[in-house]
Amino acid sequence: GDGAGSNLAQAGLPGEILVWHDILYEGPRGPGWPDEDTLRARALFLERATAGGLDRARVLAVLRRQYQVLADAASRPLVLWFDACLFDQSMLAHVLACLYGRGILTADLLCVEAFPGIEPFHGLGQLAPAQLASLYETRRPVTEAQFRFAVRADAAFAGQDPARLAELSELAGAPLPWIPAAAARLLQERPDP
Repeated sequence: GDGAGSNLAQAGLPGEILVWHDILYEGPRGPGWPDEDTLRARALFLERATAGGLDRARVLAVLRRQYQVLADAASRPLVLWFDACLFDQSMLAHVLACLYGRGILTADLLCVEAFPGIEPFHGLGQLAPAQLASLYETRRPVTEAQFRFAVRADAAFAGQDPARLAELSELAGAPLPWIPAAAARLLQERPDP
């Protein structure tokens, strides 16, 4: 996300840029807005998962800042940029669930699964600043149905329950259309029982 964030900063678009740093389909967490104990558990998990490559105190500070920026979203426009991949879709579900839980129901969404002339497309990080800027007008308001669906998806990703993930993966016409493929991908990464 840092590469895409850097290119967004150069795209001449309005607003502050926040790159979300967390692997939300792995490790201990609950659905929705985390409490301080959950943030500490996440920081410890990420420190251990990287064999100390990420310092727990630094991770905790980053996590706290992310949620503070999200809490402040009630007072300013919010545009969410995400790829259609598992990493981003679990993050999208979580961010929308957190906003919904706080009563922040105004956000725009850009979810990109392809870009003309870029094959194979792996994500927003491949796009130059001008290419990112060209996508800005395609943003759409997040609907009530999308917020409610995100709460359901966030609970499935957080709980890592194979039955709930399988149910999500089989949905046709999901309000967030990239979530079913992300849930299917997560199931593929899990050990076969």
